[in-house]
Amino acid sequence: MAGKKRIKNRELGVVMIRARHAVLAAAMLMTMGTSVAAEVLDATYRGTMVCDKLPFTSDKMREAIEVTITGGAARYSHVVRLRNVAVEPTAEEGTGKIDGQKIDLQGTWKSGGREYQAKYSGSFVRRSARLKGTQTWTDDGKTVTRACAGAIKRPFKPFLPRARKQAAAGQEIATRSLN
Repeated sequence: MAGKKRIKNRELGVVMIRARHAVLAAAMLMTMGTSVAAEVLDATYRGTMVCDKLPFTSDKMREAIEVTITGGAARYSHVVRLRNVAVEPTAEEGTGKIDGQKIDLQGTWKSGGREYQAKYSGSFVRRSARLKGTQTWTDDGKTVTRACAGAIKRPFKPFLPRARKQAAAGQEIATRSLN
């Protein structure tokens, strides 16, 4: 009889420990809340875009993109390369807007007889965004649309430039201590 009581007490102890762990895990999840949600900060986000092959290119193109976000507005620059070695002298440039976790960009590029209109959109997750979109090219009167996809990412928060207010306050304190 005493042996059965020990086993029941031991089982009860294990159940209580598991219940405590479950409560602790639930409490941790509730405090973390929206840990996956992105914090879209004013910063320069860098990455690459891969665009499908065009009739006048030899392969898909993978090129750098840089997006600067200030408030709810964005502006970007994307390298254009039509040959394997040479970068075009003019970059694709455009603007966009941030709406919560969503980003929408629109831009243009033109050189000689070729030009295109670009539209990209995506969503932020943590400190990066995946972008998808199209470029609608016009070349010698012919129109071609190609798909593009890529990602941009900002530096870790400690590596971002400090806000101007903080920097100005720091200079004021330094000036006071010298006087």
